[in-house]
Amino acid sequence: METADFVRTLDREGQLLAAAAEAAGSEAEVPTCPDWQVRDLLRHTGMVHRWAAAFVAEGHTSARPDGGLPDLDGAELLAWFREGHRQLVDTLAGAPADVRCWQFLPAPSPLAFWARRQAHETTVHRFDAETARGATPSGIDPAFAADGVDELLCAFHARRRSRVRSAEPRVLRVRATDMSGAVWTVRLSQEPPVAARGDAAPADCEISGPVARLYLALWNRLPFPHVTGDAAVATLWRENSAVTWS
Repeated sequence: METADFVRTLDREGQLLAAAAEAAGSEAEVPTCPDWQVRDLLRHTGMVHRWAAAFVAEGHTSARPDGGLPDLDGAELLAWFREGHRQLVDTLAGAPADVRCWQFLPAPSPLAFWARRQAHETTVHRFDAETARGATPSGIDPAFAADGVDELLCAFHARRRSRVRSAEPRVLRVRATDMSGAVWTVRLSQEPPVAARGDAAPADCEISGPVARLYLALWNRLPFPHVTGDAAVATLWRENSAVTWS
């Protein structure tokens, strides 16, 4: 996907998130995020949007702390979220392709990284907001979902901070059943997971299903669609793969 595609997705998903949050109300529980209410979801995602926009807009070349969570609620919080989301979309859409700033995952450029990362960040939290509203969540484009699986397996969990470790070497396969070639092999060990596209190596366990379901399941928003082989490997992933802010 091109950077402009990610920016358009970010724009749409942020608007859907705000609409779902408004319909649910700030006190609604978020089933996919235990202990969170909609107000927590808006505060967190709005903070991340402003944090991300600052790197691109101000050209920071090293990591910086976020600005903290606002002491806002209700209509004021929703307006604050929408303002920050619009600022992020406009910043990414207007930035030069060669902008230099900090990024924390591999990408062709900092702009490509931030557009991709924030599109996926916002999509997952849009799903959270829609579950809080109680209506059927909006769909996710399969190509975008496959990209999100790729980012999570091949980039997020390749970092030292990943907690997915196995005392004995194990191999997990992730296979989309509705998209040709969308299959990943993840080698688990006492080191960070090593993931690659393809299914050449034998696997101890395979998780399969529609790619949009896999995307949300790997982000711990839905159960795994279908598990074959040693289910303990899937359980290991589920219990240790949460990505936290701090």
